[in-house]
Amino acid sequence: MDTPLTKPLHPEFKTQPLLAAVFPLAESDARAALRQMMLIRRFEEAAEECYMRGSIHGTMHLSIGQEASAVGLCLELRRSDLITSTHRGHGHCIAKGADPRLMFAEFFGKDAGYCRGRGGSMHIADVESGNLGANGIVGGGIPIAAGAALAIKQQRRDDVVVCFFGDGASNEGAFHEALNMAALWHLPVIFVCENNKYGMSVSTERSMSVPHVADRAPAYAMPGVRIDGNDLLAVLQAGRAAIDRARGGGGPTLIECETYRIRGHSRSDRNRYRTKDEIDAWKARDPIAAFESVLRDAGLMSAADIEALRAEVAAEIAAAIDFAAAAAPPDAADLTEHVYIAA
Repeated sequence: MDTPLTKPLHPEFKTQPLLAAVFPLAESDARAALRQMMLIRRFEEAAEECYMRGSIHGTMHLSIGQEASAVGLCLELRRSDLITSTHRGHGHCIAKGADPRLMFAEFFGKDAGYCRGRGGSMHIADVESGNLGANGIVGGGIPIAAGAALAIKQQRRDDVVVCFFGDGASNEGAFHEALNMAALWHLPVIFVCENNKYGMSVSTERSMSVPHVADRAPAYAMPGVRIDGNDLLAVLQAGRAAIDRARGGGGPTLIECETYRIRGHSRSDRNRYRTKDEIDAWKARDPIAAFESVLRDAGLMSAADIEALRAEVAAEIAAAIDFAAAAAPPDAADLTEHVYIAA
């Protein structure tokens, strides 16, 4: 499964060595990036543990193994920039600056949660940090991103929108309509496909008429690039180019991050459509372990530094769970507040 990536499809994206003479991140930013990836991983591991204990009801979709795409793109964003997310959106939420305490409170159905306990895993939004929300509809965030980018352009702001979605969403009509509109109106949006090889249980080989999602970019006259989505620095490089282009008025870009979800599609997925060898091969390409190695080789962090950071993250997540467990549930009298009710 470990096939080499093709060259980018657009000349604006030039492959650069990851360890150039000048490291592409300041030391503090590199540490923050690793911490964010660790925080996403530990959050999801802990969420899974809480689910197994019965503390969380409903299903959830974990992005364990996909942390680099969320962090690499969001590293380059301002707080005023916006993102739209997916049903597999915990990593995007944390990477854009969400508080794990309020996320766990939402998971636990507590009033302190981001959506007052009404959204759960698939519908967290944090407008203050620029997160317009996760979305249970496959491809549902794509036209929302185009609309938000149109609003930014009409307001003559230089903010951008990053739209995360999966490979399955690229087969939805909303994907094609939104990309066409974004290209036609030169909207400041970056479409980021986290291609984890499977739309639920169907592989991309069986569901797509082209080999790669990025192959679809030329149809809409926008740059398309396919990168190793488990390589934080590769994501960072592509993200910087696309964000700079959008912020400067150059219009949209399609980035395909090739990655893999180590867990099943959801908690109910028995994983019978994937082989153990395939999963193990992708585990060996773990984005967190890879970036740890990069930082050690660059002399930016020692093994002891990394372990201390891991312990710090574990303590933060434990405290977040304690906060959520102690938080008050919503008042039944407020059941119809903060929701839309059909007339």
